[in-house]
Amino acid sequence: MPTLLHLDSSARPGYSDHQAHGSHSRRLTRQLVERVLQRQPDTKVVYRDIGANPPPPVTGDWIHAAFTPAQKRQDWMHDALALSDELVAELKRADAIVMGVPMYNFGPPAGFKAYLDNIVRVGLTFGFDRSRSGEPYWPLLSELGQKVVLVSSRGDYGYDDAERIQHWNHVEPAVEAALRYIGITNIERVSVEYDEFADERLQQSLRQAEQRIDQQLGPWLVTR
Repeated sequence: MPTLLHLDSSARPGYSDHQAHGSHSRRLTRQLVERVLQRQPDTKVVYRDIGANPPPPVTGDWIHAAFTPAQKRQDWMHDALALSDELVAELKRADAIVMGVPMYNFGPPAGFKAYLDNIVRVGLTFGFDRSRSGEPYWPLLSELGQKVVLVSSRGDYGYDDAERIQHWNHVEPAVEAALRYIGITNIERVSVEYDEFADERLQQSLRQAEQRIDQQLGPWLVTR
């Protein structure tokens, strides 16, 4: 049975096609998951709402525990890493991953940044050996062959490659850098723009995103 991990991180509850101030990213991740299930009904969907229940940010104790060899950890260290362990195991079990990551002040929501900090784990998702010749860091998830779709929404427009304010987009580049670092490289994007304008341009952007999901990303994300 294939497994799809569905993550939402918008602070907005609900969906913009049902509520006046609902989330665009939640709307599109839901649509994408539905398209996968239509083509592959036996897919197991694991859902985590990071927007409503964000993981705590990394602390000094967390770092101390993470860089202590597992066999030498004290009880409090295992407690400090318990949620991170759960998130990493959940990520590793997934064949495909849908990530809803809206743009907040040019970057991902704080809760999603905390999620990334919890899954980029020495010894679990990346290796490190300071005595290793050449590159001391290496990814540990490369062999899993996971597919990821990043779903984003933006208030302004022109954040995509070679557009007017591409250099202000720190959402997809930041998320992709973290994922590639741990070995997840098969990544596609879809986004909605013009949210703050709330006019026909927003509606057109939504239609284009939904069409891309229906025609390209839904079929692509199916794992067999």
